[in-house]
Order: sequence, then C-alpha cells, then structure tokens
Amino acid sequence: MSLKYRNELKFFINQHQYHIIRQRLKNLVEQDDHVGPNGEYAIRSLYFDDINNKALHEKLAGVRDRSKYRIRIYNNNDHVIHFEKKIKFRDYIAKIKEPLTREVADELISGHYEVLSKSDKPLLIELHDEMKNHLLRPKVIVDYVREPFVCVNGNVRITFDKELRTGLHSVNMFDANLHCISAIDDNLIILEVKYDDYIPEYIRIALQLEGLTRQSASKYVMCRKFLKTNSWEDY
Repeated sequence: MSLKYRNELKFFINQHQYHIIRQRLKNLVEQDDHVGPNGEYAIRSLYFDDINNKALHEKLAGVRDRSKYRIRIYNNNDHVIHFEKKIKFRDYIAKIKEPLTREVADELISGHYEVLSKSDKPLLIELHDEMKNHLLRPKVIVDYVREPFVCVNGNVRITFDKELRTGLHSVNMFDANLHCISAIDDNLIILEVKYDDYIPEYIRIALQLEGLTRQSASKYVMCRKFLKTNSWEDY
C-alpha cells in the first residue's frame, strides 16, 4: 500500500492566541467543507491498545516510529464510521482508513474480532490479527471540537482542537448519554498544522510559528493519563 506521508506540527495555545491567529487566518485560507454553520464539527475517537499498552508506552518513551488504531465518528452520530491507523515514521505522519458499518463497529467495541474473519481489506485483516494475537482492545474515548482551515498552496491543513474530553472508563462511543470529562485546561487549545512539503510564508507569519513552542500533544496519551490520575487504572 502506498502511503502519503505529511508533516505535522502541534502546539498548545491559549484563548488569546487563538483569537489573534484565527482572525489572521480568516482572510487567508478557507474553512473545511465539512464544517457546520458554526464553522466546527465534533470528533469522537475510540482508541485501541494491546495487552501491554504498546501505543501508550511507545509514545511516552519517545519511540520515533509507531502507530495507533482508532474508530472515529463525527458529530456524535453513526452516519460515517471509520477504522483508522495513524502511522508515525521519523518526523512524518500518514493515515489509512476503512469504513465500518455500525453493526461491525459494535462488534469490535465488544471485542468480537471474528466479525472481520472474512474481510478482504488489508487494514481490517491487520485489525483482526492484532485483536486475536495481541489482545488489541478499546481503551479510551477521546472527544473534542475541531475548527478546521485549509490552504491549497502546500496542501496545508490548520485545525484548532477545543474542549478535549475523555469518556473515562466507557468505551461505548455511540452512547447518546455518554458523560465526558474535560482532560485539558479550559484555557488551552491544540493547534495542529499538517502540510506536504512546505508552509507558505504568509501562513507561517499568520500562525506566528516562530513564537510558539512545539508539543507532542497526543490526545490519546492525555486522556489515558487523565484516566490514570483519576482512577485506579494501572498501566
């Protein structure tokens, strides 16, 4: 499978920085086509990890080449469901995904990997084998609101991710009554910048990248660490 690797930069910014950067961007870039009337959409991901919490420990240890598995939905409904593998290779990232039906997603959430035994999709075959051989299972729900902007030059995608929340011990991402708990300081927003080969200079100036401190900012790790801090969970 041919992967498209991209650069990814992450930063924590405060509300004041957000309003300044957003105002500058509005006249330079377009909003993503998938946003709602308020210019945002909700993302909910259910992250998987194996019996040894490999994805968590590799991230915490700073392992350079690694991957994560998740099921992702938008705006808290099951109209679009994807299983995704996010791959980090050196300083680049790539993502591959396959659509899931609600029925298959429910089976996977319950740990019933046999539902994929007849799949002909390489990613879903990989998922089946990981769940069977390494006991890959759902670990934590990560929930947030995204405000996305895009720029054709450099194929740049800029997102402001707000209101990061965790579903604590629940892994039922389709639960309409799921109570999520804030996993980040209310004043903080995660700014992500993804691009192919370059960031146009006018975008770089608008973002004030030189004045920001780059962070790892893994939402999965933040929510798992919050879960550990506020429960008896042991890594």
